Amino acid sequence: MAVIAFIGLGNMGAPMACRLKKAGHDVRCFDTSGNALQRAAAEGLAPRDCAAAAAEGAEIVITMLPAGRHVLDVLTADTMRFADGALVIDCSTIDVASCAAFHERVGCKGLQTLDAPVSGGTAGAAAGTLTFMV
Repeated sequence: MAVIAFIGLGNMGAPMACRLKKAGHDVRCFDTSGNALQRAAAEGLAPRDCAAAAAEGAEIVITMLPAGRHVLDVLTADTMRFADGALVIDCSTIDVASCAAFHERVGCKGLQTLDAPVSGGTAGAAAGTLTFMV
């Protein structure tokens, strides 16, 4: 299965990451909340100390963050190194300008990018029934 970095383990991100783990993927994760990382470890995910460490060597990088500035801060940071050919998917619901900047800045590194916000709320995340709008 795939090596996936999942960044953002809040009410939506945590159940999404757990679903990926249950499907057999190697899920390396990061969140700024220590409590979220502890819960992730208890669920069998592989917490990392920073977003860059989670993304290192990952075939797929997924973000589920509160706002566009967070997405840009994480995905365009100088410390962020992506594996060659990685697919970078932002599932956050963000503003159009931030979304365009994400695609431009990450895409210019030769990576595939997808804007994929979700619908279905926390219940859908837990049940695995989210709708992705790609």
